[in-house]
Amino acid sequence: MPLALLALAIGAFGIGTTEFVIMGLLPQVAGDFGVSVPTAGLLTTGYALGVVVGAPLLAVLGTRITRKRMLMLLMGLFIAGNLLTALAPAFGLVLAGRITASLAHGAFFGIGSIVAADLVAPQRKAGAIAMMFTGLTVANVIGVPLGTLVGQQIGWRVTFLLVAVLGVAGLAGIAALVPADHRSGSGSGSGGGLRRELAAFRNVQVVLAMLMTVLGFGGVFAAITYIAPMMTEAAGYAESSVTWLLVLFGLGMVAGNLVGGRYADRRLMPMLFTTLGALAVVLALFSFTAHDKVLAAVTVPLIGALGFATVPPLQKRVLDQTGDAPTLASAVNIGAFNLGNALAAWLGGAVLTAGLGATAPNWVGALMAAAALALALLSAALERRPARGAAAAVSTPASASASASASAQQRVPVSH
Repeated sequence: MPLALLALAIGAFGIGTTEFVIMGLLPQVAGDFGVSVPTAGLLTTGYALGVVVGAPLLAVLGTRITRKRMLMLLMGLFIAGNLLTALAPAFGLVLAGRITASLAHGAFFGIGSIVAADLVAPQRKAGAIAMMFTGLTVANVIGVPLGTLVGQQIGWRVTFLLVAVLGVAGLAGIAALVPADHRSGSGSGSGGGLRRELAAFRNVQVVLAMLMTVLGFGGVFAAITYIAPMMTEAAGYAESSVTWLLVLFGLGMVAGNLVGGRYADRRLMPMLFTTLGALAVVLALFSFTAHDKVLAAVTVPLIGALGFATVPPLQKRVLDQTGDAPTLASAVNIGAFNLGNALAAWLGGAVLTAGLGATAPNWVGALMAAAALALALLSAALERRPARGAAAAVSTPASASASASASAQQRVPVSH
């Protein structure tokens, strides 16, 4: 394994930690600044929206410099954002720090995937990309729970200082280990290339896939964003137990991601039907199981597994539909995952503010997942329609020919 992949994985680990650790620290942040937990939830929403904006914007802006330099710049932006978050004297500056860090997220994974694939032989490209993304999934098993524990025991600011240190390690690793001759893009920044990339968005299947991404993945975060208050108020867990529940969620993520990746190439749409349908059911059930400690502990990893089992097929769906211009659409779809997070966090906060109860965000998530399933069924139906039309077009001339042949036979005198 090239050591450069380890540097990329460290960067991914830091990014994954800073994205998700805030969920377990919302009560502490809210208490320090005297704001409500739903208001503190804007730190999740702001981060997600920053990814939505930063993914395509920085992917386009980074086409004129080397990929290595762009990755270093992105890690520098990530470090600056986390330092601002840790040191901010006001809630507004904490939000600004979160958004600053988030701008690096999508472009890092987009460009990092290309660099990872270039580091190995062609038959090992998928494994190299997976190695980089391992940093993201492991962050949810190790980085997020430890960060939550540190934040609860020592202070949430210390957590983000440590994340900034992870960013420094990732930056140093990229500077030392990633080869300098990996260049950004292949002309996608030029007018013609950019027009080809933008043309992909005229494909209705691409749009439907991105909407599935927003709603399906977002459904997970309607529930998980508010897991700390939900588990303490509804299930009766101690605040410190949220750490271990996040470990279970992370383990579910790892398992679901592996299963989703395994089957995405085999039966993509059936995989989506199954995972989205099951996710909607499990999220609805979580409104009831969240009131029991054991059942809640079983449901949390199921949500992680089903949610992240949708990630590989949804990303592959976009790539399959964009032909030879997948770069911008792929980056935008990474943003779509986070747009779903933002929408879900906002809607979850809205039902909490409305006084509908600590488990109300689960119903929001269930409805979002069900809507994503409906879009998946629509996408499959639209995909079958041209195939039926083509089959009809093939069979019609054949039928006409057979009819003409029969008519000709009727006109020919029969000799005796």
